[in-house]
Formats: sequence, C-alpha cells, structure tokens
Amino acid sequence: MNNGFIKLETENKIATLTFYHPKSNSFPSSLLKDLTKKINKLSDDNDVNVILLKSEGEKTFCAGASFDELIEVDNFKDGKEFFLGFAKLILAMKNCKKIIVGRIQGKAVGGGVGIVAATDYSMASNNASLRLSELALGLGPFVVGPPIERKIGEEAFSNMSLDCEWRSAEWGKQHGFYTEIYETIDELDEHINKFVQTLSKRSPEALSKLKKIFWEGTEHWDTLLEERAENSGKLVLSDYTKNFITNFKSNS
Repeated sequence: MNNGFIKLETENKIATLTFYHPKSNSFPSSLLKDLTKKINKLSDDNDVNVILLKSEGEKTFCAGASFDELIEVDNFKDGKEFFLGFAKLILAMKNCKKIIVGRIQGKAVGGGVGIVAATDYSMASNNASLRLSELALGLGPFVVGPPIERKIGEEAFSNMSLDCEWRSAEWGKQHGFYTEIYETIDELDEHINKFVQTLSKRSPEALSKLKKIFWEGTEHWDTLLEERAENSGKLVLSDYTKNFITNFKSNS
C-alpha cells in the first residue's frame, strides 16, 4: 500500500483500472509501467469492450509525477527514462483499441491533467479542478502537452502552461476535458456506470474503428513524446527544480 497499486477488475465486458498512491495518487515510475502494461494488454483482450480508468480517494484524481522519485534523479538518462514513463502511458492510451472512459473525482495536477486529456471520454465531480504546475517547478508540460493541446486547443493550453493557475471543473467542461460534471461523487458514479454499461454493449469493431478516427494525426507522437521527455530529463537536473521540490516537500 505504501508504494501504491494498480488494480484491474473485469466484469461484463468492462475493465476497471484503479490506481492509488498514498501521496495524492502521484505516479512513481513503477506504477506508470504497471498501468501502461495493463492498458496494452487490455487492448487485445476480446473479453473487454471498454475501459474505465479511476483512482482511489475523493480529493485528488492524480497529482502527477512523484516528487520523491524526481528529487532522486541525478543524471540525464534516468531523468529522460522517468518522463518516458508518462510518454509511454499516453501512447498506450491513444493506441489502445478500447475506448477509455475517465472517472475524475478530484483534482488533477501536471501529469494527471495529461492522463485526463488522453482518455476518450471523461466525466467529473465538481471538485475535479485542473492545474499545470510544471513551469513553477522549472520544467514545462512537455510530455503531456500534445494530448492536452489536442483536447482544449493551443490558446487554452498556452494559458494553462504559463500561469500555472487552478481551473475549475466547470472550466474543464467548457474546454473539453469533461463531457459532464456532477455535484457529488455518488452522482458521478451513477451516471458513469450507466454510460460504460451502455458502451460495453456496443459493437467492439465499431468502437475500435471509431477510436482510431479519434486519434488520427497523432501517428508521429512516438518521436515527439520522446523528444519532449528529453527536455524534461535535462531540466529536472537543474538547481531551480531541485530547490523547488526540496522546499515543497519540507513545507508539505
């Protein structure tokens, strides 16, 4: 439990992937690899028609990259490899033959925003605010940028990247992150469960072809996201970033 987990449950053609980490559902590289591996495997699972992606708890959907792991990075190779973990997850989500539905019950920060953007359809609670905080760390939303820009457009992505401010769930709905938002998590679960049950009964062939159409124009992302991971892998070694993370951890 202290290291977090990825849980997979499959029932009635619905695969539910749940992730958890005690530090606000942040992602160390081990969890990124596990989630990526499971999504890749589900892509070819004939017993699955739709994937529901969710996290434990109520306050935070995903806090992004693990600060505990980032502070330990001391060379470019390891830095690039860590951010490639997010790149490979995004690629797995976009290349997956199954529709991925996101249940966003709480805040999403940094890499968490990228995961929201990489879902094919997301519903959220009123508490599901969003923030790209990377620039404040001396980094930038490089790896998660392409799916976010694809989802909300260049201008909104630029604004999020530069001001590092929180955006409300209502803003997220208006800009395409969420299709619907609900007052409570119970309401969210009621509606999202009905939706995935309905989707699970649709033609798997039609869903797969539709998914491919959704992501047309992203065929070059393998190269693009690796280049973006290199940017982050270099910057995470800077004194600015190391000092920011150290100060943040000591005050939290």
